[in-house]
Amino acid sequence: MRRTLVRSVILCSTHSTVAQIEIYLPIFIQMTDLENYTAELIKKDGIFFAKKQSSISYPESGNETCFQIEENSFWFNHRNNCIIEAVKKYCPQNQFFDVGGGNGFVAKGLEDAGISTVLVEPGVQGCLNAKKRNLQNIVCSTFENASFKKNTIPAIGLFDVVEHIENDIAFLKSAHDYLQQNGFIFITVPAYQTLWSNEDADAGHFRRYTTKQLENKLKAIGFTIEYSTYIFSVLPFAVFLFRTIPSKFGLNKNSNDFNKHKNEHQKKSGITDKILNCFWASELNKIRQGKGIPFGGSCFVVARKIGEK
Repeated sequence: MRRTLVRSVILCSTHSTVAQIEIYLPIFIQMTDLENYTAELIKKDGIFFAKKQSSISYPESGNETCFQIEENSFWFNHRNNCIIEAVKKYCPQNQFFDVGGGNGFVAKGLEDAGISTVLVEPGVQGCLNAKKRNLQNIVCSTFENASFKKNTIPAIGLFDVVEHIENDIAFLKSAHDYLQQNGFIFITVPAYQTLWSNEDADAGHFRRYTTKQLENKLKAIGFTIEYSTYIFSVLPFAVFLFRTIPSKFGLNKNSNDFNKHKNEHQKKSGITDKILNCFWASELNKIRQGKGIPFGGSCFVVARKIGEK
């Protein structure tokens, strides 16, 4: 069992004023008994490993690069906040499996919000980085090699994972098979093929999506759509201007430069930071209310398993 601290806000009233006090309440996260979901893992140094390993469409250095960027990245932090709000809204009590979860940045955010989470990540470096974040439930494996029992998993997250899978339909079908009846799947993917750039190729992407494309694939498999939206509403123009156009004209030659990515992700300051925070706050509010955002740099879809197809 691991203790984590969850931020809570209390309003304290006196005779004439109301004060807002922030406190941190201890939440105890129970270590998941993974034998309820699979018997095909070997535990070593606090990490569960699959007996079989497979290649993945993700650069070897990707997790380490992200690990150095995530904490101070406006993008990773806002995506985390969007995910946490959605999970809290649709299935806060369910055991959550963050599949392809890299360094555990999302899993750590979910656990800090009181949601018991299992990280499933095929990259060894990502799992080691997740262990540095004191995550307890780490599985070093692809989803398939972990040999999870079918119809057992309550909730699955695929956060910027599906675009790395060449046969995305087959992959989503396997996720459907592993989910319990009425289990939830949460997915983020990069939006709009028209925004394709060298950065997509560097990251090992096969495609970008629209929300409608992703919805249709999920429906065909046997999911019903609970919520669908875009997020990062201010980013498409910037991506098109600074990534897509230079890539089309052969000018984006340093697309995989670490310092370039670090500068792009760095939290902004001054008026820019205030403007962006207004957009991010508005997006989070819409997610809480179940309202969609008409465009953005990423698609975010929540679906529920309703039957076999």
